[in-house]
Formats: sequence, structure tokens, C-alpha cells
Amino acid sequence: MTNPTTGPASALADALAAEYAAIWAYGVIGVHLTEAARAAARAAEAAHRSRRDALLLQLAEGSGQVPADRAGYALPYPVTDRASALRLAVEIEERTAGHWRAALPHTTGADRNTALAALTDCALRATRWRRTAGVTPVTVPFPGRPA
Repeated sequence: MTNPTTGPASALADALAAEYAAIWAYGVIGVHLTEAARAAARAAEAAHRSRRDALLLQLAEGSGQVPADRAGYALPYPVTDRASALRLAVEIEERTAGHWRAALPHTTGADRNTALAALTDCALRATRWRRTAGVTPVTVPFPGRPA
């Protein structure tokens, strides 16, 4: 996550890298889901793609470095069934929320609003995934904060 001496462009670039990883992970997650959960995974991927696209434009127009997307990302564990896919969905949203939370102290104005909206969005999606997976509690006290 973001270094304490990092500026807003670097913090947003770190969040962009997390968005790339989330998009990639949802490709793996969706394969193991059906019906409503698969539709939720598609919607989550679309939300992350939208956020990625906005960040790409913002960073490209500014003086910030635009990190490149990778061809693939290492998963924290094998995703082989519905349960592991749902567990990964929760983890991806929590991790992405963590990057947005880390961006908050380095941003102001519209950038801070963007970071807060993204953090909130990821936290809500993580809560929905926890509910779908039957994980309790479904909410956490400080979204984006390491457990």
C-alpha cells in the first residue's frame, strides 16, 4: 500500500494497481458462480473496470505515473469451487478497500471524494459477498483496515 511520504498521484496509482488485480480476480471468481452470484460478480467487475478507466484518464491527463496492468496476478489460494470463489471475492474487495483507505490521507478535494467513494463501494460489496458466503459478521468495523 501507499508510503506515508507519497503524494496524491502515487496514492491513486497504487489504487489503480489494486483495481487491475480486482478485475483480473473477478474473471476467476465468476467461473465458479451461478445465477445471482455470477451476475453480482459481473457487476463487481464492471464497477472495478469503470473505476480503473476513470483513474487511467485522470493519471494520464495529470503528471502522475500510470502503472501498467500485468498479464496475470497470483491468487492467495486455489479457487476451485463456489466457496473459494466467494472467499476470494470478499478478500479482493477488502484488499482493494485497503488501497483506497491508504489513499485518503494523501488526497484532498475531488481526489479524496473519489477515494472515499471507492472505499465505501468496496466495503458494501465485501458485505454483500460475506452475506452470500454465509460469513458472520457480515460487516467489519473499519473497512479497508488490515484485520
